[in-house]
Amino acid sequence: MPTIHLTTFIAAPVQVVFDLSRHIGLHKESMSAFGEEAVAGTRFGLIEKDETVTWKARHLFKTRVMRVKITDMKSPEMFVDEQAEGDFKQMKHEHHFKPCDNGTILIDLFYFESPYGFAGRWFNSVYLTKYMKRLLEQRNKVIKEYAESGKWKKWLEK
Repeated sequence: MPTIHLTTFIAAPVQVVFDLSRHIGLHKESMSAFGEEAVAGTRFGLIEKDETVTWKARHLFKTRVMRVKITDMKSPEMFVDEQAEGDFKQMKHEHHFKPCDNGTILIDLFYFESPYGFAGRWFNSVYLTKYMKRLLEQRNKVIKEYAESGKWKKWLEK
């Protein structure tokens, strides 16, 4: 199963980074190039443990729908979302938050498995793993920008 491991330093308090990472609106903004929108479940604000959100977006020349559930959460240390329905055979995304002297270290562990056996594994190796890594890096770039600039107040102080 392909695994993507990203580590991002963010010069902001761990609670701010944790909350921005689970904010539906900020996720939507980070994926705006794909027209991503929450269409069911928790559609606004902070998603919590045992809640689901259904995302609709255009990826790889097709409109895709994926429902994910928050299966574990320990504020502000970590949370896990897993695919409940969607195109992956399996998908699990662990988000870990480590406070440090001058900010937060955000660690993403993203596990996924494509359907279609050998063809799916081949597609992962030649394209999909890199594509998914770029999506995660874009998401983290937006979280970092909002957390470090103070723009996070737009999302968290309502």
